[in-house]
Amino acid sequence: MKKEDKQKMKEVNKEINKKVNKGISEFKEFITKGNVVDLAVGVIVGGAFSKIVTSLVNDILMPIIGILIGGMNFNNLSIKIADAKIMYGSFIQQVIDFLIISLSIFIFVKIINKITKKKDEIKEKLKEEIKVEEIAEKEEKLEEVVEEVKKSEEVMLLEEIRDLLKEKEMSK
Repeated sequence: MKKEDKQKMKEVNKEINKKVNKGISEFKEFITKGNVVDLAVGVIVGGAFSKIVTSLVNDILMPIIGILIGGMNFNNLSIKIADAKIMYGSFIQQVIDFLIISLSIFIFVKIINKITKKKDEIKEKLKEEIKVEEIAEKEEKLEEVVEEVKKSEEVMLLEEIRDLLKEKEMSK
């Protein structure tokens, strides 16, 4: 290989390394952002929640529904058409799972919204109380200043009277 070709290869390798390192650092930045971590936690909690709801449906609700409709097991419901077996019972099971998960999330969101609303109301009340306290403090300071001004006016009047008396005594 020629010296020029080796030099070009080195430059190309440096450029590739720069791009790879830049991509890795951008990925690290993306991963460490709060939103990605929150999303990961949400996925994990959602998976666990899904398992709980699936157990609730499969182990508690479906047996009760099966008893109510005559001991039927939804998972076994199917239709055979030629060589194909259509498992519509499994589909019904999944729809019920979805409805229960949706209802649970709806209730959870309603509760969170109530808590958030109460929290906001409490914050507003506290802000109003703080404003009232600040106004009361400012009124007290204003009264103090007014009293000082009144005292100053009284003192000035007394000084004026004293000066007049002194002048009167001196003119005698």
